[in-house]
Amino acid sequence: MREDTQPSLAIRIAFRVYKSFLSPILHALSFSQCLYLPTCSEYAYIALTRFGVVRGSWLTLRRLARCHPFAKGGLDPVPDLPASRARS
Repeated sequence: MREDTQPSLAIRIAFRVYKSFLSPILHALSFSQCLYLPTCSEYAYIALTRFGVVRGSWLTLRRLARCHPFAKGGLDPVPDLPASRARS
């Protein structure tokens, strides 16, 4: 899957529901700020768009495992596609 392709309708709907409803609720209940850039939800959206459901979900789960109160945080971009896949 190429980066410039449109994500599936299910991914777009899930992302909008999370950002519109669930994220504000979770931030209201939590005293902490996001430690990483992009945020976990943005990271998930990019990973799912760039790599598809299977690998994108794996990358998202790995990112969520790194997100804890003792994490250093900072810039944590989604990996780029390998050069051989980016051209196809």
